[in-house]
Amino acid sequence: MNTNMTYLVTGAAGFIGSALAKRLLIEGNKVITIDNLSTGFETAIPEGVEFFKGDCQDYSIVKQLEKYSFDAIFHIAGQSSGEISFDDPVYDLQTNAQSTLLLLKLALKTNCKKFIYASTMSVYGDQPDHKVNEEAMLKPKSFYGVGKVASEHYLRIYQQYGIQSTAMRLFNVYGPGQNLKNLRQGMVSIFLAMALNDKTICVKGDKNRFRDFVYIDDIVDAFINSLELNTPVFKIYNVCSGIKTTIETLINSILSNIQKNINVEYSGSTPGDQFGIYGDNTLIKKDLNWSPKISFMEGISNMVNWASNLK
Repeated sequence: MNTNMTYLVTGAAGFIGSALAKRLLIEGNKVITIDNLSTGFETAIPEGVEFFKGDCQDYSIVKQLEKYSFDAIFHIAGQSSGEISFDDPVYDLQTNAQSTLLLLKLALKTNCKKFIYASTMSVYGDQPDHKVNEEAMLKPKSFYGVGKVASEHYLRIYQQYGIQSTAMRLFNVYGPGQNLKNLRQGMVSIFLAMALNDKTICVKGDKNRFRDFVYIDDIVDAFINSLELNTPVFKIYNVCSGIKTTIETLINSILSNIQKNINVEYSGSTPGDQFGIYGDNTLIKKDLNWSPKISFMEGISNMVNWASNLK
């Protein structure tokens, strides 16, 4: 990885953005961020990051960044909950799709040649019970997923203007630093917060639903590796473990690490929720030399230890 570069990392007050910004700083680079602090915390922004408070879909904020010469733009910010997207679909569209369009225009205007986007496995919707690859038909079940699909198409169009555009379809990200106060976003953090605070885990939906969990450090590695990509073709990658993990397995993993008496209740469902999905990571392994290093059991243990030590 090159050093002494200048990067825009949107959403550096949030879980993934702050972890990525921290890694880029450690490697000796300059980092700028935009964040509206709607779900993130200003204290989470790593020291040394230049901070613009506001919305990424706000032209007046984005315009202030025209004075910089970015080596790459990482667009991580945006409303990131399928459930919450049903509360205000217009806001979801603005924070995800409109922000992407404005930032792509910024990249073009400032001659930034790389644009790396945090997309999501939510673009796939319900799929057959096998590993999903990047060629699968997109059938998003939430407004959030629809906005991410739209953003991917914006990236595809801007590729023709000479911007190396890459969409990273993140599966279920978890790990230390995840927001334990937001009980509508982040499956692992929601269940862990319930266990620690309420001694009861309330699960909306079937215990046999399944997901593909990826640890935060591995996610950051994938973003860093994407900087080395140099191709005239728009690229999309699943950032996933390729392992099918049921909700029941997740719950049991949390409980075994907490070792306290915790009640578990299953009921209801979540709007726009996928029953089950896990990904094929063959392409990212081949193109970006990336594969997950942290096992699910190790990752859950790390996260529980971190959360248990919070004040």
